[in-house]
Amino acid sequence: MAIHEHEIWLSMNTKPQDIQIIGDHIAIRWTDGSETYAHAAKLRAESPSAENVGERDILGNHYGGSDQKEFSGITVEAWEFIGNYAIRFIFSDGHKTGLYTYALLKNLSTED
Repeated sequence: MAIHEHEIWLSMNTKPQDIQIIGDHIAIRWTDGSETYAHAAKLRAESPSAENVGERDILGNHYGGSDQKEFSGITVEAWEFIGNYAIRFIFSDGHKTGLYTYALLKNLSTED
């Protein structure tokens, strides 16, 4: 199964059932019964937003983005569901433009 097909399957079949802020981590219980944990600083560093990673035009030229990769002390203050495929986190530094697909959240999770 290709990555894109896996993301479609995951978003259709595994969704967050419960999300909790536990200290500086986000804990997610999924509808398939699994649980994942992600450090807020890691979530912020891996934000898929154009503000964070930049964007490319039709010719492949890269614009914008940030070189900052260290976000220690950043916390998640809130979140909202975007359709049936992603979550937008609101971070303590004001960042709120990244849409984290369910597949991305599973990939960014840790077991620490």
